Amino acid sequence: MEQGTIERDIHVNASPEVVFEVVSQPEHMREWWPDDARFESVSGAPGELVWRDADTGETKTVALAVVEVDPPKRFSFRWCFTEPDRSGQALFVTFDLVPSGGGTLIRMTETGFRELGWEVAVLEEQYRDHENGWDHYMPRLGEYVARLVATP
Repeated sequence: MEQGTIERDIHVNASPEVVFEVVSQPEHMREWWPDDARFESVSGAPGELVWRDADTGETKTVALAVVEVDPPKRFSFRWCFTEPDRSGQALFVTFDLVPSGGGTLIRMTETGFRELGWEVAVLEEQYRDHENGWDHYMPRLGEYVARLVATP
C-alpha cells in the first residue's frame, strides 16, 4: 500500500475568497478542524493546533509552521515535526482552491509520511489515522462553509 500522499477533494458553493479565509484563519479553522488554532496566516509563522478529548479532557497540541499564503489560491503548512523546535522532517498539508461551477474545488494534499523515518508499523498506523481524520474533517469543512455562506 502506498503511504506517501493523502488527497481529498470537496466542492463547495462558495467563492475561493471565502474558502481561503476558512482554511487559513484560526477563527474559522477551529470551527471545522481542531478545537483551537493559534497562528498568523503569514509565510514562516509558527503556530499550534490543539485537540481536546471530550471524554478525558486531555489536550494534544501539535506544532505547525505556515509555509505558503497565496490568497485565494493556496494555503499550506508543515506539522507533526520530528523535533519540538519545528525543525527536522514534518508532514506537509496544502489546500489548493480552484474556481469550479460557481463554487470552489478544495483539494487537500498531505505528504511526507515516509520521510519521517517511522518504522513500517508506525507509518501504516499514522497514515491510516490521518486518512480517517481527513475523511472526518473534510466534510465538516464543507458543512461549515455552507453554514457560513447561508448566514446573512
